[in-house]
Amino acid sequence: MLTVDVWAWLFLAALALIIGVSKTSIAGLAALAVAGFAVVLPAKESTAAVLFLLITGDIVAVAIYHHAADWALLKKLLPSVVPGIVIGTVFMRFVSDQVLVICVAASLFIAVGLQIGLRVRESHGVGGAEPPGTPTPEARWPAISAGVAAGFTTMVANAAGAVMSLYLLAVKADKVRFVATGAWFFFLVNVTKVPFSIGLGLVHVHTLVLLATLIPAVLVGTWLGRRFLKLLNQHVFEWATIASSALSAVILLLKGVL
Repeated sequence: MLTVDVWAWLFLAALALIIGVSKTSIAGLAALAVAGFAVVLPAKESTAAVLFLLITGDIVAVAIYHHAADWALLKKLLPSVVPGIVIGTVFMRFVSDQVLVICVAASLFIAVGLQIGLRVRESHGVGGAEPPGTPTPEARWPAISAGVAAGFTTMVANAAGAVMSLYLLAVKADKVRFVATGAWFFFLVNVTKVPFSIGLGLVHVHTLVLLATLIPAVLVGTWLGRRFLKLLNQHVFEWATIASSALSAVILLLKGVL
């Protein structure tokens, strides 16, 4: 039975607000909220609980930013997500909560490290040239790799934000194109994940009742996030995304080892 006291509910409501903000501004903040849910709830149940809040935010974000989405990128990313989801589903069936949390934290650290490395290489570039190995919107294999990784991490812990952030920053997506493309990507992926979560026995009536009380906080967060995005320049947006992903990885790792 999934039950929380008043203070735990207030904490989850604050995290739901962060989810809303992340969906219309800094995507990496969603991973922070996911980490917080995993602290209050069992790791596997938390993935199902967060999933429906994420879908709520996705719907709002798609409605706001749908016109700016890059469908050329999405067509390369989406087909490779399903294998990642399948791998993640099998992984969840056979590992403990502790192993699950540590693995997701490790994947976030790797993604953050790659993001920082990319930024450092760019800062040392000559004449604004792109660093060697930087993926372009036309490159197919980086998109396939990002899709599989996103499918896996989103299935096991709703933590694909860092992976997608890496890819969208690497292909030089500006902040609006970044948010719009991510909105459609995660809406389609998260809806696809629902039957997998049900099949794993992670969706219960009491979970849905709890989530119904948290949805208003998500909606308020999407309103705040849209206004927040307008205040950020591209450079601050990129580093804020990286920093939020790094903090999420630290929180998850601490939960896994303590």
